[in-house]
Amino acid sequence: MIHVCSLSKVDETVARTGAQRLLSLLAAGTEVIRPASIPAENHLHLVMHDIAVAQEGMTMPGEEHVRALLDFAYRWDRAKPLVVHCYAGVSRSTASAYIIAAALAPKRDEMELAKTLRFLSPTATPNPRLIAVADMLLQRDGRMIAAIDAIGRGADAFEGIPFELTVES
Repeated sequence: MIHVCSLSKVDETVARTGAQRLLSLLAAGTEVIRPASIPAENHLHLVMHDIAVAQEGMTMPGEEHVRALLDFAYRWDRAKPLVVHCYAGVSRSTASAYIIAAALAPKRDEMELAKTLRFLSPTATPNPRLIAVADMLLQRDGRMIAAIDAIGRGADAFEGIPFELTVES
């Protein structure tokens, strides 16, 4: 099970779920304190801004970020939950949860997965750059991009409501 939340909800989400893995997607300078229950080797902190096109002074999500995310996901034994968060729990984290679910269930239909994401999180607005890079790396021939485009932008929110996304076998 993947649990998606904002930075402000990390501690309570980890405690409530018993998660043993944590994926943090934050801009440089945004501090995250790893909960004591998460071993250091089970925490991946990727530094990037929530942008889709290059902007001076900002770190755009790139292939190295998605490769690290996928490697982290493939090493997850799924015995205990994974918590994925960004600052607001709306864009980078929802994109990453979608990417992980697609990677770990390669036969899962991209559109069905995107519609499930939208149902679970009305505010989800997956970062399009993360989705595009993952689509290329996972050889999905544009299907991930099209599926996320089809669900459109989520409802405006300062912070997303935490939700759970099941990873199918």
